[in-house]
Amino acid sequence: MENKINTRSKTAEIDVIQLFKELLQKAWIIVLAAILTATAAFCGTYFFVKPKYEASIKLYVNNTSISVGSVGVSISSSDITAAQKLVSTYIEILKTRNTLNDVISEAGIDMTYEQLSGRISAAAVNSTEIFRVTVWDYDPYQAETIANMIARILPDKIASIVEGSSVKIVDPAIVPTHRSSPSYSQNTMLGFIIGAVVAAAFIILKKFSDPYIKSEDYITQTFNIPLLAVIPKADSGSDSYGKYGKYGRYGKTQKHKQPGQRYIDD
Repeated sequence: MENKINTRSKTAEIDVIQLFKELLQKAWIIVLAAILTATAAFCGTYFFVKPKYEASIKLYVNNTSISVGSVGVSISSSDITAAQKLVSTYIEILKTRNTLNDVISEAGIDMTYEQLSGRISAAAVNSTEIFRVTVWDYDPYQAETIANMIARILPDKIASIVEGSSVKIVDPAIVPTHRSSPSYSQNTMLGFIIGAVVAAAFIILKKFSDPYIKSEDYITQTFNIPLLAVIPKADSGSDSYGKYGKYGRYGKTQKHKQPGQRYIDD
């Protein structure tokens, strides 16, 4: 039993070594495939993926005693949890159809509520009472226009819903000068990795699906049995007819003629 386990372990080790050697021998294929896919990824990203731009605003939630409907809420500067809840409330007000339709109308943009809603994200900044609203667009100037229009409309919307609330603009939006996506370097690197992995997988599959035994060492090391004989290659001779001369080409044995003797074949 122990011998079988050792044989399997040795066989697995031999397979790994052979596989590693195979990958090293075909490394140029892996590198070439990786370069080609990386080039394709870069060109595809550059020519076919439209760049996106992001513009952001920061708003501050004032900590005062306010009331939402008939419920009073008291918020202190040290109550971070309550501030986060208030920020979450303001973000939900921002995403309402009423608010975004006003933004579309005032900004004069050709966009539906669903389209604009999908381009806006908002979240608290480091668990503080400040929250950031980010807008992305294919046009950097339109992204800045929408973000600043939100900063102008949102405080009034919040004040009309949450009594006693106060929201102030901390940081207005500016026109973005750099795209937020796509990343040429990231996509190129991803293409390089995918190409290398696919090429390596192809080489491995081809190696394991090959039914032929390439060497005598594989038999002796894998199956732990002695090798009795090796059949030589028929074309291993020095002339064009193989090891047995031109007679061997037709399945005949090479004849040795005496001096002056001729054969019909000659």
